[in-house]
Amino acid sequence: MSVIESIHEDHGATFGERADRRVVEHYGRPERTHRAVRNGVGLLEAAYGVIVVEGDDRVEYVDNVVSNRVPTEDGQGCYALVLDPQGGIDVELYVYNAGERLLLFTQPETAEPLAEEWSEKVFIQDVDIRVATDDYAVFGIHGPQATEKIASVLNGAGSPDERYSFVRGTMGDEGVSVIRTDALTGEESYEVICSADDAAAVHDTLLNQGLNAAPFGYQAFESLALEAGSPLFHTELEGTLPNVLGLRNALDFEKGCYVGQEVVSRVENRGQPSRRLVGLTLEGERGGDGDDESGDRPVPESGAAVFDGDASVGEITRAGESPMLGDVIALAIVDYDLESDELTVRVGGEEVAATRTELPFVTGSDRSDRLPDYQ
Repeated sequence: MSVIESIHEDHGATFGERADRRVVEHYGRPERTHRAVRNGVGLLEAAYGVIVVEGDDRVEYVDNVVSNRVPTEDGQGCYALVLDPQGGIDVELYVYNAGERLLLFTQPETAEPLAEEWSEKVFIQDVDIRVATDDYAVFGIHGPQATEKIASVLNGAGSPDERYSFVRGTMGDEGVSVIRTDALTGEESYEVICSADDAAAVHDTLLNQGLNAAPFGYQAFESLALEAGSPLFHTELEGTLPNVLGLRNALDFEKGCYVGQEVVSRVENRGQPSRRLVGLTLEGERGGDGDDESGDRPVPESGAAVFDGDASVGEITRAGESPMLGDVIALAIVDYDLESDELTVRVGGEEVAATRTELPFVTGSDRSDRLPDYQ
């Protein structure tokens, strides 16, 4: 999946699999890298599937399918979902208006089937849909110094201020687009998009020019996102009603009908879903600190049951030991009306005490746009 795999190998990368896609897992000592991103700035090659939609009816066509309103202005974007008839999340999308085309970034494994499905449903509209994953490289810049980093290497434009907006410029001799993202790591964050042919040069600029950036992989990204309270596609979003996750940033309740809208609107009008996403901190002795990354505390698996007394009230979606806090933290989907803050989680056949904790677990330089919002 990496556009510059040999370069990652030269930097000592260890690779792993995410949804059957090969990505950089880490470059060694991922917890130290995690802290480097929290305290400075880090560089990640992001794994996306890319869809290009062209034609005079491109905005109307995509807008009729997704849960959010597609922007009509060049340089603007949105976060949106494709739902199933029961309102569950099938696909997540970042949709950007790039003038004569829309660029859609999604999970790598969903790009091909989504483009094929949409193409089969084009009749009289002037719409052309194609997969362009291999044409682009995307690099994430995360950390409290991310804006300073972008400013130090971007020519011809200033850093975009609004989330989901982008500017065009150059880095070295290479053309790039720079997007202000939704801050899933809880830090200032941008994504730099370039052609695949320019990926090696742009990566070199981001890594070595201007303010220093620490390269990091998906192991650190996921632990940063957990501390930030960001639900992710494969662990929280897929198959879940967006109301349950409080994903109001992905929903426009005023736009026309799309698949799943009736269910989502019914839950919205009812005032609350039946379940909600919460944070939990598990009790127990802390693991190592400093450079000791061994961490010997039990971590619940996804799907582990959450109890209020003897009553099962939900389940863990993902958990891990926080490098910044030294605690085992978790996201869980529980009964919406649950009042108790003192719970237990089944870990390895035993029940471990857990305390409901306000999200985010760690406050960084920005707030994730996916933090649950229940109104």
